[in-house]
Amino acid sequence: MLTERQKTILDLVVRGYIATAVPVGSKALVGRPGLSVSSATIRHEMASLEETGYLTHPYTSAGRMPTEKGYRYFVEYLMEERALSVEEQRMIRHQFHQARMDLDQWLKLSAAILARSARNAALVTAPKADRSRLKHLDLISVGESGVLLLLVFHEGSLRQGLLTSALPLEQGELSRLANELNARLGGLTSEKIRTRMIAFQGFKRRVSQHLVEVMERVDQRQASEIYHNGIANILRQPEFAEAERVERVLGILERRAFLESLLTEVELTHGGVQVLIGGEGRWCEARDCSIVLARYGMAQEAMGILGVLGPMRMSYERCISAVRYMASLMTDIFSESYGLPT
Repeated sequence: MLTERQKTILDLVVRGYIATAVPVGSKALVGRPGLSVSSATIRHEMASLEETGYLTHPYTSAGRMPTEKGYRYFVEYLMEERALSVEEQRMIRHQFHQARMDLDQWLKLSAAILARSARNAALVTAPKADRSRLKHLDLISVGESGVLLLLVFHEGSLRQGLLTSALPLEQGELSRLANELNARLGGLTSEKIRTRMIAFQGFKRRVSQHLVEVMERVDQRQASEIYHNGIANILRQPEFAEAERVERVLGILERRAFLESLLTEVELTHGGVQVLIGGEGRWCEARDCSIVLARYGMAQEAMGILGVLGPMRMSYERCISAVRYMASLMTDIFSESYGLPT
């Protein structure tokens, strides 16, 4: 338990260090709002906060800087999360609505916008459903006997394949077949389609069989695509002046296996934001960093993850607000654009 004075001092030290990257001395806090005590009293309280693990100092005569524990207390009890300004929200929405309707482009754009808004690096995973469900298929005549099969799934992913027919099929006939299959198979998983296609004959059966095979491959994939942007934002931070730290932070974004394990192990509630500080004692690769994560999409349908990565000395209030807003916006976008139910 911290006293009100200790909370005020910790809050001021964290905010001061985030703003300047310079350890905060007691004299810098004298006369600050809510702190009408002497420099000696502030030094005493700082020493107490250091003894209890909330603050530290780089050398004997330096001011104090937050520890992981200090940042954690600040995030959980002291900071005031503020929503992004209406103007910034409007600008972000405008950028999205100017882009053409394409899942890959949406995700690249979202990573770029989040990195710029949070002023750190950003990562976004493609939405993934536990089991894919067919949204729509098209059959297009190619040459004399070829048929292009275009598949769209509810989580927004696209697939295509080429089939051949023993007999020439006119485009009108293919369109009628596609409409029939959409009416009978739309919204179903591969297991249900396999059950229904037993009654199909001829080319309709071949199309359904190919559809099931594609959906089973999609369901077996182990991870979603991971997009990232904004590496330059964190490399400009003084914390990453050392080559070893640069290598570690780049490894987090570039080594897919680590990100996959991190995102798999972190428990994220839909609509909530998770803040990982200094690797939380579990991920040594992230010991120099903080990561803010949230889910987007629709529960029971398709879910993705987006987040911000930066130094522990990140602006938590801004990063959390940016991640929360982007998660809400991305949920709306995928609900509207890719047919996820609201």
